[in-house]
Amino acid sequence: MQNITESDSRFAHPDKMSVRELLAGMNKEDKTVPQAIERAIPQLEKLVEALYARMKTGGRLFYIGAGTSGRLGVLDASELPPTFGVRPEWVTGLIAGGDGALRNAVEGAEDDAGLAWNDLLNQGIAASDSVIGIAASGTTPYVVGGVREARLAGCLTGCIACNSDSPLAQAVEYPVEIIVGPEFITGSTRMKAGTAQKLALNMISTSLMVRLGKVKGNKMVNMQLKNNKLINRGVRMLMDELHLPEEDARKKLMAAGSVAAALCREKQVLPCGGTSLQQNAIT
Repeated sequence: MQNITESDSRFAHPDKMSVRELLAGMNKEDKTVPQAIERAIPQLEKLVEALYARMKTGGRLFYIGAGTSGRLGVLDASELPPTFGVRPEWVTGLIAGGDGALRNAVEGAEDDAGLAWNDLLNQGIAASDSVIGIAASGTTPYVVGGVREARLAGCLTGCIACNSDSPLAQAVEYPVEIIVGPEFITGSTRMKAGTAQKLALNMISTSLMVRLGKVKGNKMVNMQLKNNKLINRGVRMLMDELHLPEEDARKKLMAAGSVAAALCREKQVLPCGGTSLQQNAIT
């Protein structure tokens, strides 16, 4: 395996650059990330299709990672319930060292190859579930160990890595390798690699939610009405879809609890039921 994520920066002396030069240099490097994502779209497609086949019958999805990678997984998972109205346990992000590691590093957690599987067992993981390991290097023991055990237990496994032919990619069924090259600051994978991982997670989870019927047209009809901005957005959706005045749309939205439920009552255009969760936990 070529450890590209640890290779020397293309910029020899950032410590001697002006602020403008620093910003321009980072921006130049960041522009290469979407191109790397584009090259990985065939791999992303295979992973999403496989995940969809499991999740449409109730299988859950787990992200596992350490450091920046773990935080990005937790972030993506935490945004899905308010955005798409899904239950929090349907997609879960786990980080080496637990929730405390979201703010402060937990010494040695990412180097424990058995810790992720213990974390997954504590979540009641089942053979019908899926696990995506996230690690820029593709070598993090917490992540590699977790996906290996998950695969042995019958779970679907995928990964997001930024090196080619890594142990992580070799351990899963559906590897996604996003090769972004050396970082602006040598080895600082919170930069381009982290950006690539965030984009890939956006693409994976959003594609899944669209395919699973959580979007109508281009609208987030299942979003949770958590604040005035989202309520007003929902009102506008109903005004457009049902050709209602604002006051009537608002009344229907608040009575139904979501745009999707309101549309279901009025037009029967969406499934009214939710997605069941498998309960056959591995013990």
